[in-house]
Amino acid sequence: MGTQESDEQTGGTGRRALLGAAVLGAGGAVLGLSGTARAADARHGGGRGGGVKSLPVPTVIGHRGASGYRPEHTFGAYELALDMGADIVEAGDLVPTKDGHLVCRHEPEIGGTTDVADHPEFADRKRTKLLDGVSTTGWFTEDFTLAELKTLRATERIPANRPHNTLYDGRWEIPTFEEVLRWQNEQTRKRGKQVWIYPELKHPTYFRKLGLATEERLARVLRKYGKDRKNSPVIIQSFEPTSIQRMSRLVGNPLAVLLSGAKSRPWDFVESGDPRTTADLVTPAGLKEIASYAQGIGPTLDLIIPKDSAGRLTEPTTLVRDAHRAGLILHPYTMRNENPFLPADFRKGGDPDAYGDVFGAFRAYFATGIDGVFTDHPDTGVLAREDFLAG
Repeated sequence: MGTQESDEQTGGTGRRALLGAAVLGAGGAVLGLSGTARAADARHGGGRGGGVKSLPVPTVIGHRGASGYRPEHTFGAYELALDMGADIVEAGDLVPTKDGHLVCRHEPEIGGTTDVADHPEFADRKRTKLLDGVSTTGWFTEDFTLAELKTLRATERIPANRPHNTLYDGRWEIPTFEEVLRWQNEQTRKRGKQVWIYPELKHPTYFRKLGLATEERLARVLRKYGKDRKNSPVIIQSFEPTSIQRMSRLVGNPLAVLLSGAKSRPWDFVESGDPRTTADLVTPAGLKEIASYAQGIGPTLDLIIPKDSAGRLTEPTTLVRDAHRAGLILHPYTMRNENPFLPADFRKGGDPDAYGDVFGAFRAYFATGIDGVFTDHPDTGVLAREDFLAG
């Protein structure tokens, strides 16, 4: 059952077959190549054809940039991700301002990712709001104009795990998505290769109810910069399937539905009364439906290999096989080097900012045949891919 059993039975051959199937699914027929040749193929974008088919497999995606080393969703994090070899940069999580601009923040609440609390002029903007059913207190992007947000500076979101990142607190401002698109063009010219980005629409149902619909805003910006087509180097993702369906009618970009825990329900489903959970979406029928309007899925890693009650990896599910049969690529999230974020069997010690056996964890996930992965540490991901492809 599943890929782990067949891989154990056939050893390296099973791993190569899995990888070959993934690459073939992404447009690159590399079965039969040596490990070294396949590693070179991946590093240099060996997939055939344009668009997502040109990306290396497994694809290394810089999660909010190189957020293991710099405060997330800053140009410092984005550029470092490219320097470290990321194939795609997740730039950014898109939320709107009061005056309708799309900016890059992990969430609309910015108390944990900026120095807004240090600005007395914004003390009266602190609010408690219901964000996708969760009472949340802080400062929200929709209560600020872009000019006001530009007076703030980014800070490290998880300083307990990344105290070294606090060195860079205050260095970078909040980028707009238009600035990201211009940066993408600049970096493409500078580096002599196409730079890819992977923006996420955050809480689109929440913002639509506020009169700040984000799908149409994103589509307008992409059209303005000529990046709204099938082969454009911009993949759009969201945890809300109906938001991705809406985007499929507005632009031609490759699209991906993000998937949380099996028992969770997308918030747009909650709002509309759709009773389905993520468990329903990852069935063959659910995946077939997603494939009618999207090209990929971004499942949490636990949907690929569940953990037991002690936090150790168990047997892989059939999700990779089932998604590939539906014609979908899989870019699960998120690989991080620090102990608390790794499966228990790959941790080393208990320090919250210490690294565990992340290369072992990468091997376990790559062996399932995933097409790529989001990681806060792109340099680790690139090395792990080279190890895996070399056998």
